[in-house]
Amino acid sequence: MRAINGSVRDEVKPPVALTIAGSDSGGGAGIQADLKTFAAHGVYGTSALCAVTAQNTCAVTAAFVLPAEIVSSQIDAVATDIGVDAVKTGMLASAELIAVVAEKLVAHGLTEVVVDPVMVAKSGDRLLEASAVEALRSELLPLARVVTPNLPEASAIVGFPVVDDDSVRRAAHRIVELGARSVVVKGGHAGGSESNDLLFDGERFVTFSASRLETRNTHGTGCTFAAAIASGLALGLDLDSAVGSAKRYLTEALTHGIPIGAGHGPVGHFLSRSVWPNDE
Repeated sequence: MRAINGSVRDEVKPPVALTIAGSDSGGGAGIQADLKTFAAHGVYGTSALCAVTAQNTCAVTAAFVLPAEIVSSQIDAVATDIGVDAVKTGMLASAELIAVVAEKLVAHGLTEVVVDPVMVAKSGDRLLEASAVEALRSELLPLARVVTPNLPEASAIVGFPVVDDDSVRRAAHRIVELGARSVVVKGGHAGGSESNDLLFDGERFVTFSASRLETRNTHGTGCTFAAAIASGLALGLDLDSAVGSAKRYLTEALTHGIPIGAGHGPVGHFLSRSVWPNDE
C-alpha cells in the first residue's frame, strides 16, 4: 500500500506495451503515435527508438538510423526491469535492425508481437531498405502474433499484386505460411464506401468494416491501428476483440483528425472516447 495525498491505494502494475519504431518529429506517426495510442487505452507505454526522422505532414526530409547496439540496449533495459505485455514494431529501416529486434524478442520471450511492416511513409518516402524486405519475411514475421500490412505492403511481402478480395485472401494465406500466427490485411488503399480489414489466423477469415471517411487527416493511421491492437493484447483481450477494438478506435481517431500542416494531418488520438477495449 502507498499513501498518496493522504489516501491509500493498492499498488497494481499497469499493462505495459513496448513500441520498437522510429520517431516522427511531426508527432503524428511512429513512436509518438504509438505512445499516444497506448495512453489512450490506459496502457503504460515504453519505447525502443530505432531511427530519428525529420518529418512533417508533407514529407520526410531527413532520417538517421540508430546503431543496432543502442536499439538492443533499449529493449533490454525495458524488458529486464519494467516488463512487457505486448510489443508493436514499426519502422525498422535495415536488415541489421530487424535481426537485432528479432533476437531480442526471442531472448526475452516476447510473444504478443504486432508487426506493422512499415515500408513507405504517407508522403511516399521510403522507410525500409529494399534489402531488408527478405529479413522482414524470414526473421520477424515468424515471431509475430499478428502482422498488419496495407495492400502495397502485403504486395511487397508476398511478391504479387494485392488488389482485390481474391488476392487479399491469397496474400493472407501466404503471410501465415511465412510463419506469422495471424495477419490483418488492411483495406484502406482499396476503393468503395466501406473500409474492410481482413483477419486471417490460419483457419478462418474475419472481416472488420467501417464506413470510409473522406478526410486528409490520415497521417499515422497504420501506426495507430497496430498500436491499438498491441494495447488490446496488453490488456488481455483475445485477438478478435483486440482487432475490433482497434478498428473502432482508429475510426473515431480519423473522425476527429487534426487539420494541421499542408499535407496529411494526424489522426486525433485523444479527441474521442477514452475507454475502448470494452466498448461495443
